[in-house]
Amino acid sequence: MTIVRTAVFAALFAAFSAPTFAEADLDKGKKVYNKCKACHAIGEGAKNKVGPPLNGIVGAEIASVEKFKYSKAFIAKKGEGLVWTEAELDAYLTKPKKHTPGTKMSFGGLRKEADRVNVIAYLKSFE
Repeated sequence: MTIVRTAVFAALFAAFSAPTFAEADLDKGKKVYNKCKACHAIGEGAKNKVGPPLNGIVGAEIASVEKFKYSKAFIAKKGEGLVWTEAELDAYLTKPKKHTPGTKMSFGGLRKEADRVNVIAYLKSFE
């Protein structure tokens, strides 16, 4: 019984000590976003560039920005019902071409988990 309690406690401790989106740093996220802004606009008046604007991306269905020409890969993901949750964005931003083979996005990804957490929180602030 003690072993079971110890295992449960250890699992709970590990779950609560992992970095979370609630602990994100928006200032650091804004700095990470500088890697994105050559292709993506955000904020009031954001328009399509090489990539679509990212306002409201967290929680949005993939390929949902009007008048943007998405890749066939993104259109296929839309058909599957993909939604840009925090977890889905995290997976995509880790390695875009691995997550969505055929994507037009040439960015190689963000290796550091903290960078992804922070930039996703920054994006989320533009809902």
